[in-house]
Amino acid sequence: FFFVVEMAVALRRLMCTRPALGWGCRFGSRLYSTASEVQPEQALLDLEPVAFIGGGKMAEAIVGGILDTHSLEPQSICISDPDPKRRQFFETAKGVRTAESNLEAVQDAKLVVFCNKPQHCERIFNECKGKLHSDSVVLSICAGVTTVAFQRGLNHERIIRAMPNTPAMVHGAMSVWYPTPEVTKAQQEGVALFLQTFGEQEKLTDEEYLDMATALSGTGPAYFFLLIETLVDAGVHMGFPRNTAEKLVRQTALGSSMYASKFHHIHPTQLRNDITSPGGTTAAALYAAERGNFRNVVTDAVWAAYERSKILGEASNSIVTSGHTHNNKPK
Repeated sequence: FFFVVEMAVALRRLMCTRPALGWGCRFGSRLYSTASEVQPEQALLDLEPVAFIGGGKMAEAIVGGILDTHSLEPQSICISDPDPKRRQFFETAKGVRTAESNLEAVQDAKLVVFCNKPQHCERIFNECKGKLHSDSVVLSICAGVTTVAFQRGLNHERIIRAMPNTPAMVHGAMSVWYPTPEVTKAQQEGVALFLQTFGEQEKLTDEEYLDMATALSGTGPAYFFLLIETLVDAGVHMGFPRNTAEKLVRQTALGSSMYASKFHHIHPTQLRNDITSPGGTTAAALYAAERGNFRNVVTDAVWAAYERSKILGEASNSIVTSGHTHNNKPK
């Protein structure tokens, strides 16, 4: 697992220094601002009421985080979804309001969270264009759909594009986000607190990094799940009962993640070296992984996700009409 973390760190550096981006990546104020800058919880309350477009698993995870932390009242949240079973679930299990119509849900909302599939954006844009209040903020978790596409599609200025991941279901998400200049400081503080209700958050100052985050942290859980699956299968192949192999691997994954997080100031390479004895079993395993081009396989997988995210972003611009929202004053 330290090997995988080490690969992720190296790949992030590779993506941040790719010549096509035009400039290098570094930590600090240029790219990132930390959660410690966000203080007043009132900033989150000022975003009430909140509307969700789409009642899928991510919406369920986000709403769960908000309610579990008692950050907002259930009746300040409205979920729109065409599926009556999902609406019933949110009403009974979460106690929030629901609506079949997107327009009904966004009415008077100060924060509108787009949790729909990217391919549904065109229809929703046509339905909601010009219907949002000018002082409301849109938070999109639609993969690959740019802030420009949202501004033009909705005729609305205040857009935040975010990329959480599925560990939001257990309040362990890593969410990165980028605001358009029109989003106020108070709204940014509120959204940061909003994202913190179901995990960690990091603000980016360049939207281009959202595609990288999609490949690294957004798709990242799948890489770890695949590694867990592979290790379990290897254990079964050696002779372990499957349930025993699963327990060993899951706890090893959890413990390794906790260990790497606690000692985050130590490079993953050092953590790996610390448990690799010369001529030992770990050294033999890592040598076999290197011979099998493990690093290249992981890098190629992440890079494929990155390229796909960029393609989706380019396609998103084609679903909105030409021109800029500046030409039409939002409602």
